Amino acid sequence: MTDAYTVLARCYDRLTADVDYEKWADYVERHLRRLKRPVRRLAELGCGTGSLTALLARRGYSVTAVDLSPDMLAMAEQKCRGLDVRLVCQDMSRLALPSPADAVISCLDSVNYVTRPAALRRAFQRAHRALVPGGLFLFDVKTPAALEGADGQTCLDEDEDLFCVWRGDYYPKRRMCGYGLDLFLREEDGRWSRSGEYHEEYAYTPEELEGFLREAGFPSVKQYGDKTMSAPRPGAFRVFFAAEKELS
Repeated sequence: MTDAYTVLARCYDRLTADVDYEKWADYVERHLRRLKRPVRRLAELGCGTGSLTALLARRGYSVTAVDLSPDMLAMAEQKCRGLDVRLVCQDMSRLALPSPADAVISCLDSVNYVTRPAALRRAFQRAHRALVPGGLFLFDVKTPAALEGADGQTCLDEDEDLFCVWRGDYYPKRRMCGYGLDLFLREEDGRWSRSGEYHEEYAYTPEELEGFLREAGFPSVKQYGDKTMSAPRPGAFRVFFAAEKELS
């Protein structure tokens, strides 16, 4: 297996073509409109190849897009050329923005990929520090039910130049879901190359995450269902958190 998001960065957008980024951007804006102050500057943690980043920038936001993978950021750079976007290669647990943001967002379960609770607690503290007074920290997670449900699942994605098969395995003692990927890509010379990657997501409970947020200094924490404005239902597979920093 290669390091995470090296080869995968080349074909990530093709493998996630079913993601409705417009809908994600709409949902982010629904929360931004609820704030009692204008929102201009956003920070996006775990921006990946920049699909959501570019959409939000086109909607008028100045975006600082943060990701740990240089390969993913290289793809994002192509997508965000000419837009008000600053790309930063950084671990979210060491987040340090050049100027405070009106909102910090993290989408598509990027938080689950922070697999050490101590590191996630630091990330939440950094997010709090990065916000202006009254700013919003908005993110989603896959719940333990979602990750446990991925155990033993095998999925296949393919097109004319790509073949990808992955398997999920859940490890209850570690509270971790691992994904092993085999990738076959047709190169420019027509030959096929094979590579592999391994990714892990941590099964945080909503109670833990709310505790981390309050510990980081957020006095107001609300939970929502998957891209809804109402509370999550029991057994939900995805939960959103909206935490507001105190007004000074």
